[in-house]
Amino acid sequence: MNLEQIQEFITNHPYLWSALVLVLIALAVNEALRTVKGHKPIPANEAVRLMNTEDAIVVDTRSAADFKKSHILNAKHVPMAGIEERAKEISKNTDRTIICYCGIGNVAPQAVAKLRKLGYTRAYALKGGINAWQGDGMPVTSK
Repeated sequence: MNLEQIQEFITNHPYLWSALVLVLIALAVNEALRTVKGHKPIPANEAVRLMNTEDAIVVDTRSAADFKKSHILNAKHVPMAGIEERAKEISKNTDRTIICYCGIGNVAPQAVAKLRKLGYTRAYALKGGINAWQGDGMPVTSK
């Protein structure tokens, strides 16, 4: 595409162009807020680093059936629905590093937000959930 075609598209389709611009702005604002609040999900390699260097606690927020099928080694199963009530089971130390994950990465950030409200300052979400974890070739277990 050249510049003239882009200008023609903008002129002929102002609603589509406006919608695209609004979506891009919304995405940028969302990412900026996540970064500022410290809620930006971490990739698998960063999660492994935290597990190895800081003995991070890994929390699976999926259903019991999904957890039984496969989960990250040594992960604790605390479903999203009970995360606030069971936070002390995860760790009594609110300074402990915690990595939450779900199936595709859309629920774990909510769990992290709830844990942070409870004072767990070093809680992180795994970017892309267990699907991304397995996609990166990381191991899982069913035991």
